[in-house]
Amino acid sequence: MRVKGSTPTRNRRKKVLKAAKGYFGSKHLLYRTANEQVMHSLRYSYIGRKQTKREMRKLWIARINAAARLNDLSYSRMMHGLKLAGVNINRKMLSEIAIHDEQGFKDLAETAKKALNA
Repeated sequence: MRVKGSTPTRNRRKKVLKAAKGYFGSKHLLYRTANEQVMHSLRYSYIGRKQTKREMRKLWIARINAAARLNDLSYSRMMHGLKLAGVNINRKMLSEIAIHDEQGFKDLAETAKKALNA
């Protein structure tokens, strides 16, 4: 007697259609188009997790640059000055300081300037 794979096949298809819930048009109704879209979606989400990290770093750098220019420094000179001064602070925290604590950022900018001049 041959084995017909109806239960595993149905479960596999149900899993794909459940993942495609909310998609537009036939992409949430028909297995073949749903499967195609789910595979693309999984790939997009994987790529997106990497892109988010890049975009956040770009945002932090833009914020630091804007705040540094208010203190007569460019981003690169600010970061170099902080490195020379031995200030080990990451870009995320620097951007938060630039937004929420102007005086603190101004002090860091002065520290960077002194290290650059020395």
